[in-house]
Amino acid sequence: MSRRGWVLFLSLSLIWGIPYLLIRVAVESLEPFFVVFCRVLIASAILIPIAAFRGEFKQLKGHWLWVAVFAIVEITLTWPALNYAETRLSSSFTALIIASVPLVGAIIAWRRGLDVFTGPRLLGLLIGFAGVAALVGLDFGSINPPSVALLVITVIGYAFGPVIISQHLSEVPSIAVIAAALAINTVIFAPMAWIQRPTIVDVPAKAWWSVVILGAVCTAVAFVFFFALVAEVGPARTTVITFMNPLVALVLGILVLSEPITTGILVGFPMVLLGSWMATRKGNPIEAEPAPS
Repeated sequence: MSRRGWVLFLSLSLIWGIPYLLIRVAVESLEPFFVVFCRVLIASAILIPIAAFRGEFKQLKGHWLWVAVFAIVEITLTWPALNYAETRLSSSFTALIIASVPLVGAIIAWRRGLDVFTGPRLLGLLIGFAGVAALVGLDFGSINPPSVALLVITVIGYAFGPVIISQHLSEVPSIAVIAAALAINTVIFAPMAWIQRPTIVDVPAKAWWSVVILGAVCTAVAFVFFFALVAEVGPARTTVITFMNPLVALVLGILVLSEPITTGILVGFPMVLLGSWMATRKGNPIEAEPAPS
């Protein structure tokens, strides 16, 4: 990998590892739908002018239905679920559950006839899901089951999103797709955001800064970096950041929020990462992006 590739890779590993911390801080003072609305509004305000300047929206003609489907599957269903889950779960636990996205994606690809499983990859799936079971089961007394169910929605959505892009949107500019998806969700979330708008004036500055960073850095800038990284090293290597993000989130949760290191994390974390790596390392024709947090 080139020096530029390493810079982009390490930058994305950090940028897509911190949303869990920022969301946890934001939802302590702001309602989940309001946080999502602000995030998509800020990101779309940055990416729409870029796509428009490049004339990329014209190339979405004939693809708007699948852009809308992608927007709903990848953002509409997943981001509110993730935000609500983090009102009851730690950021580190949340990130580790989301680390199972590659495992679910591999199963989806197999069921749709887009991939085949070798022995090692099947073993990786089993190890990965055993790790998720350890995360949930060993810490069951300290977690909120409905919130875990919301994370399942997020995981499934993040896993299906890349499949939609691979099968239906691979020939159109990616920034235009993301910008359009963000714009669609800005409209979708606006009514609920208005209902959940802050009614107090003393919202902590750290909550507002978390929202700004989520939209500007963790969404808009991150996607620009992502596309640059794909062009530099190819999509296969780019997917490795999926395995780096939970580590960043885990460390930040412990250092910044003083979240505990539980038995489930110690047992399940390495199993999820090992299983994800084994299940996705070879023979996967779907060259998809890591899930945005």
